[in-house]
Amino acid sequence: MSIFSRISIGGLTVAAAGFAAFSMAAAQTLEVPADPGAPTEFEAPVDPGAPTEFEAPVDPDAPMDPDATVAPAAPAAPQRITNPVAEFAGIDKITGRIITFDVYIDETVQFGALQVTPRICYSRPQTEEPKTDSFVEVDEITLDRKIRRIFTGWMFAESPGLNAVEHAVYDVWLKGCKQKSDVPAPDAAKTN
Repeated sequence: MSIFSRISIGGLTVAAAGFAAFSMAAAQTLEVPADPGAPTEFEAPVDPGAPTEFEAPVDPDAPMDPDATVAPAAPAAPQRITNPVAEFAGIDKITGRIITFDVYIDETVQFGALQVTPRICYSRPQTEEPKTDSFVEVDEITLDRKIRRIFTGWMFAESPGLNAVEHAVYDVWLKGCKQKSDVPAPDAAKTN
């Protein structure tokens, strides 16, 4: 005899009989109404024109009350500003120096043994709560001159420790996004 047959003989037959009895009892207690549109015992009849318990009845011919308060409109979704420059900070753990550097979008800048490439940098207008984030790729140049990706993801300026790049010698994090930089753009550097 196989394991399956022993289980079906010893345990599932009893379970199947119990399930069949339960199914028949449940089928007898739940009756389907003859009219598909008629409410079941769990539903109350609904008049399509009647207000629900959450709505007040409204008479379309009634005059408007000038003193009635009007609910304020929902605030518009905050606009993101796409910036051409991402500002990073990096620390050299050997010397203890912290360096701030600007990187243009899709430009690669080397900081120590790391290559930092921001792909996009978003910020919010000055009138809104600051939320600055950037999608960044960071590669490490190994001792045998191979490039190895050590980070790909979003960095947040308001939470620098959340997704900072931690390396044995260098750490890099996003400080902010800018519209302009003192560093010449990569296209301007090529034409000189």
